[in-house]
Amino acid sequence: METGARDDPLVSQRWIFVMTVASLYATVVLRSLLAFDGSERSRALVLLAAWLVLLLTEPALSRIWTPYFALYAGLQAALVAVLLWANASDFFAILLAIPSMQAMQRWRPQATVVLIGLFIVLTGLCLNDEYGPAQAVAFAALYGVADVFLAAFALAMRRASEARRRNEALVGELEIANRQMADYAHRLERLAGARERQRLARDLHDSVTQTLFSMTLTARSAALLLGRDPGGLKDQLDQIEHLAGSALSEMSTLGGEPAASALMEGGLVTSLERHLAERAHQDGLSVSLELEGDELLPEREEQTLLRIVQEALNNVVKHAGVSTAVVRLRLRRPFRLEIEDGGRGFDPALAGEVGVGLTSMRERADEIGWRLTVTSSPGAGTRVVVAETPGEGGESSA
Repeated sequence: METGARDDPLVSQRWIFVMTVASLYATVVLRSLLAFDGSERSRALVLLAAWLVLLLTEPALSRIWTPYFALYAGLQAALVAVLLWANASDFFAILLAIPSMQAMQRWRPQATVVLIGLFIVLTGLCLNDEYGPAQAVAFAALYGVADVFLAAFALAMRRASEARRRNEALVGELEIANRQMADYAHRLERLAGARERQRLARDLHDSVTQTLFSMTLTARSAALLLGRDPGGLKDQLDQIEHLAGSALSEMSTLGGEPAASALMEGGLVTSLERHLAERAHQDGLSVSLELEGDELLPEREEQTLLRIVQEALNNVVKHAGVSTAVVRLRLRRPFRLEIEDGGRGFDPALAGEVGVGLTSMRERADEIGWRLTVTSSPGAGTRVVVAETPGEGGESSA
């Protein structure tokens, strides 16, 4: 639909209005030709032509000056009054139905009702001399009913046009909303992909990266034995093979749920004991496990705590320079996990590559609603605390 159709309530039903006006006007002109002759006919046709000129020029003039329509309605009523009075014929009154329809499409219904009432009074006054009071009132009422009927029809057209415009506006809003939803879904999809990549990278850092680091240490040890004790190479090579198998197994299952289920087989405590035994075998790291309480945690939280332990011990092996550590786990409220070593420590403000692991651990703790704090300083060891409730057992970073 064109823009003008949205701006003018009549445009969507213009053809109905035009047909109604044309029918009424043609009827009045034909009746004038049949009812009058001579100067009366000429006068009537001139006034009807003036009436038609006003009708045709009204839309353009009303667009230029909005209040013009009230003046237009008065001029039309004046022309009809002259026709009624000068020619003493009632049928000219039907022309007042046209401005009644136009007013109903522009004004409030109450204002249009007042205008129709004035038209009825005008009709009765103009016909009173020719027909007398009784007939004049009857004619005025008859044409008033016609005005009301056609005005009501115009109001129905107006409301239908307004409803259609509202529907079109709603359709436009729905289209915009659908596009926004599609964009939002696309962003969510990309965000989900980014989060999945982040999770995989974090899991790689927590598990496979440490296995590869252990392989590097074992390979260096084997290189040293090559010149001193070639017979001892077999154990080192067997260890490298075992570590490589572990890395491949971890890589093959890292992306799916089976990996998490296998990781947590037997629960958190059993999984921790198994992991600490593996660290002792792979890295020579002796870790004591201190337990308090026996309450169970949701599986997701247990998986997260195990991953945090893995990463914390990775940092011990890589950076602490010691072969012992302690893991303390409190399985009663408030739940708490602590990993402590007596190694060289670090300045948290200058964490270097240790910061990668700390970021991973903090992200994991945030995901389950726990709080992770780290206490460390050069030469004083490092303590990582993960507490269920903010403020419970946490310490400020040094």
